[in-house]
Amino acid sequence: MAASFKAYRIFEDGGKVAARFVEMQTDELDAGEVTIRVQYSSINYKDALAATGAGKIIRRFPCIGGVDLAGVVIASRDPRFHEGDQVLATGYDLGVSHDGGYTEVARVPADWIVPLPTGLSTYDVMAIGTAGFTAALAITRMEQNGLTPAEGPVLVTGATGGVGSIAVDILSNLGYAVTALTGKQTEHALLRELGAKEILDRNTFTRGSRPLEASMWAGAIDNLGGEWLAWITRTMKQRGCIASIGLAAGVELQTTVMPFILRGVSLLGVDSSQTPMDVRREVWQRIAEDMRPRHLQRIAHVVEFDELPRLFPRYVEGKITGRAVVRIGAS
Repeated sequence: MAASFKAYRIFEDGGKVAARFVEMQTDELDAGEVTIRVQYSSINYKDALAATGAGKIIRRFPCIGGVDLAGVVIASRDPRFHEGDQVLATGYDLGVSHDGGYTEVARVPADWIVPLPTGLSTYDVMAIGTAGFTAALAITRMEQNGLTPAEGPVLVTGATGGVGSIAVDILSNLGYAVTALTGKQTEHALLRELGAKEILDRNTFTRGSRPLEASMWAGAIDNLGGEWLAWITRTMKQRGCIASIGLAAGVELQTTVMPFILRGVSLLGVDSSQTPMDVRREVWQRIAEDMRPRHLQRIAHVVEFDELPRLFPRYVEGKITGRAVVRIGAS
């Protein structure tokens, strides 16, 4: 094990958030039974908010950023994991109140770790990452509430983002007719390549305001929140279900009970961070099988570890499409 390694650590200096690369040693890391040589991490909107201070994400300073990681076990005090095992970890308190994935060496509680699913590489699982896991979890929850391709179209908002793009890919592969809502006019061709049957331009689309609008969607994965989520509730089909996973357009929800009591609409909250391990493993197995994204090569791209400080502001400004996989220690 290296005597020292590089990590991207987030500090609070003079009441302001400041992040920078530092040299660390293993005994400086947070406690955990499993020590991992990190090969890849990824960039999520939450990571950008944490590193720039644009959102109150970090609950303890200093903290290594990054809510995702994948790599190889180099030491373990838990019998479930052994040196040489390939593993991944997403969510829980990683990059929030426990040192996260932006480091060459990580130490993680064993209960947070998922063995690498058969057929996926450490690069693949970080190209999917928290975003793809969230998309798959949302689809799973909607299917548990009766959603099938035969029920009708599924709407995906924020469709060019990490969650949205993978959701479009997975849903279309499962046979759903997907409508993608996006504010990025230059990405329509990409969305069609991922499988979207219809594309709505968020910049020109006019939302109705009646308590109940025309029934349009059997399901919806919403990355936006705010007025867009309120509109979605008003346009669902009978017994339709909505997976709420984001708040890019606002945290308030101004609607009525009418969609819920007259159409039987279900609003499902999706929290991927604290998903129980049994569910987590089941969803990752589906991601390796029938929910495997077909277009990761179009959705994801590699960025180098040193590029993190330059990229975070672009995420906060909503200027990034798809998924950025951070190459940290891959050979």
